[in-house]
Amino acid sequence: MYLDSCILVKLLTVEPDSQFFLSALEGRPVVTSELAETEVFSALLARERAGKIFRRDRQRAWREFSDRVEAGEIRIEPLNPVVQRKARQLLEHGHPQVPLRTLDALHLATADLCQDFPLVTTDGRMRDAATRFGFPLFPPAEAKPGTEPQPEPAPAR
Repeated sequence: MYLDSCILVKLLTVEPDSQFFLSALEGRPVVTSELAETEVFSALLARERAGKIFRRDRQRAWREFSDRVEAGEIRIEPLNPVVQRKARQLLEHGHPQVPLRTLDALHLATADLCQDFPLVTTDGRMRDAATRFGFPLFPPAEAKPGTEPQPEPAPAR
């Protein structure tokens, strides 16, 4: 399963739908882009600035993320020229119907290249683009936090 940074933050902090994603992803191999390391750190700082978490919570969440990466529980795919080229192709393919942002295009390109689907995100633009490109998504459009999530089995490689 490919995780967008917003999902990683939900796994590390308490948000209304955190439990939904914790249940869905428990014990499953997950992957994300190298971008997530900076995006997650930034999101944790933003939550602290907004008073949603305390400094110690931010530090604990970052340590948990780092430990999970180090343990191989979260696989980090590198940002490289191949990913950048793929991102440009996706940006052009979605234009003008899907106003894809740069970092979202890089995440989508990484997910497409590593083929670790479904793409797990709650970001509307990213979901619209993934649908346009035919990428499997989790949660499905009809899934609601608070219900038991049923992720698709990972495709055989």
